[in-house]
Amino acid sequence: MRHSIHDTSQGALPQRTILKATLASVLSLTLLPATSNATEEPAYTVLRTFPEFEIRQYAAYTVAEVLVPPPASDAGNRAFPVLAGYIFGKNKGERKLAMTAPVTQTAAPMKLEMTAPVTQSIATGGMLVQFVLPKGITMENAPEPLDPRVMLREVPPRQLAVIRYSGSWSESNYGKHLARLQDGLRAAKIAWKGEPVLSRYDGPMTLWFMRRNEIWLNLD
Repeated sequence: MRHSIHDTSQGALPQRTILKATLASVLSLTLLPATSNATEEPAYTVLRTFPEFEIRQYAAYTVAEVLVPPPASDAGNRAFPVLAGYIFGKNKGERKLAMTAPVTQTAAPMKLEMTAPVTQSIATGGMLVQFVLPKGITMENAPEPLDPRVMLREVPPRQLAVIRYSGSWSESNYGKHLARLQDGLRAAKIAWKGEPVLSRYDGPMTLWFMRRNEIWLNLD
């Protein structure tokens, strides 16, 4: 099982101004730390390996997520500052949480039920952008968001088909690898359900050929 594994100012400006400018630049680009190998990610076990993809069993984990309207192309840019605000202390108790990987993005179902501490039903489409919360953070002990757009949810244990690839986050690169994953599943006579999930582990400062990108399809 694997563990731990979405321009600064110039001159003699005050340190706080420099920090704010830097943070704003980072958030607007939907960054993850470039050193994602040192960043915690959900635990999983590889069950089967195929030429184009692998089947993983994931343990349960908790996410903070934001629903944003289309288009998908900049959903992460719009959601990231809201989610980052939550983990950087915009919550009851001003508790700071560690950044994890990946940042995931998927089309939301038409009706999505949310549970405590933020309870609401969303009867709309859109894009769900998620931060995986650190290991040990559950619905019972997660800090309550102050921003009503931030919703907490437990993702149950599940099996996923996963294709890993590098390169840009373009729609064409995503579509090419999604097709490979789906074709591989059809050839193996493995059914999937639900919307694909785009998972990004590195920020744009990482060289394109070194980026870790994944597409997940739910098999449960």
